Amino acid sequence: MKRDVKPGFGGPNSEGSLPAERRARRSPAIPGGDQSGWIAAVRLTELWLVRHDRVDSLLEQLTPDLPPRERARAQHLFYGVVRWASRLEAALEGLVRRPPRSRLQAVLLVAGFELFEGGPEAVAREVHHAVEQAKTVTSPAEARLVNAVARRAADRLAERPAGLAAEWAHPDWLVDRWLKAFGAEATRQLLEWNQTPASVYGRWRSPAPMPDFLSPARWPGFFTVKPGPWDDVRTLAADGSLYLQDPSTRLCVELLGPRPGEDILDACAAPGGKCLLIADALAGGAGRLVAVDEPGPRLARLQANLSLAPSSVQVALVPADLRQVGPAFLQGINLPENFDAVLVDAPCTNTGVMRHRVDVKWRLRPGDFGRHAAHQLVLLRAAARLVRPHGRLVYSTCSLDPAENEEVVARFIGENPGWRLDRQMLARPWIDGHDGGGAFRLLPPSRG
Repeated sequence: MKRDVKPGFGGPNSEGSLPAERRARRSPAIPGGDQSGWIAAVRLTELWLVRHDRVDSLLEQLTPDLPPRERARAQHLFYGVVRWASRLEAALEGLVRRPPRSRLQAVLLVAGFELFEGGPEAVAREVHHAVEQAKTVTSPAEARLVNAVARRAADRLAERPAGLAAEWAHPDWLVDRWLKAFGAEATRQLLEWNQTPASVYGRWRSPAPMPDFLSPARWPGFFTVKPGPWDDVRTLAADGSLYLQDPSTRLCVELLGPRPGEDILDACAAPGGKCLLIADALAGGAGRLVAVDEPGPRLARLQANLSLAPSSVQVALVPADLRQVGPAFLQGINLPENFDAVLVDAPCTNTGVMRHRVDVKWRLRPGDFGRHAAHQLVLLRAAARLVRPHGRLVYSTCSLDPAENEEVVARFIGENPGWRLDRQMLARPWIDGHDGGGAFRLLPPSRG
């Protein structure tokens, strides 16, 4: 994982850097270590350090035999390490004489997060627990080292670092960018939001009575999933009764305004959460929904989500590059040449969803904003060709950055006379209480 901090906190010879071909290999399921979520978190952290895999892909590799409570603990600890990586590494910097091997490094990071989370009053308990756990995955000498290092790190973690980036464990350059865009107070609120574990929300899609662990959220149609009954949640999610989804996803679909009987195109559809929301809005009429996305592993998830669509909605999955999808292409596969409404939920930097995607901030680079904006404009141009004369085009991202939102829309309108912005919705997590992003409804030139 490339971060704006020194990887490994032990110097340049640590095991935190491997050739790309080794990092790309997918390991077998991560064992739970005698059903221990703590040990599973150490193994997840070790893989993250060594191979730089994405957090979500690593979690998918956890053994299914890990009990639900321990699985939840493993995710909580692992997410905590990733969220606070730079602050944890700063606290551990220089406390180990020689670069630690990756397993010991992972143990120290997980222990460091527990010390940070527990506070000064929990130091003795957490250090003892870390040492006992370390005995099962490291050598006796390393376990003794954990005891000494963790106690010293606890003192450092109790101190408040200078500067927002250091305090809230974000890259300096990204915090500077947000300070310029949002100001000091909003940036601090955003940083605090990103570092707080996310609530779980969902939509109840079944006519059956709603389970007790769901409570109405402040956004119509969405419910808060109370922690605990994860086996029941998984069962209901698998049969489509419950769809886990952040309330922010509703914004672009509300602007799209799908109505029964319409032809709708979701032009960047994978993994399909918004696509299913559109399909549910079309239920009860003879609507058609076409989902387009590039061929790749994400299509399996999209297909699974589309399989949950109401039976009254005609659904078609088209694995294709949107730039190559034109009227002739669609006609050739017996689909509409153009649509009443088109959604372009474009790939982006994900700066609005860092509460869920905890490793995004460590993967981003300053040049990513311009690169994404250029690609987003290309996708918007391609989608515009498929909108009917009196139809509507919705462009959306889960980015907070104007470069990927307002500026892309302004460039599109500037180069396409007659198109106009009808309405926009900007979600700010520290204000709206859910993931952030932008959604813009564009109307084409009137042609009779």
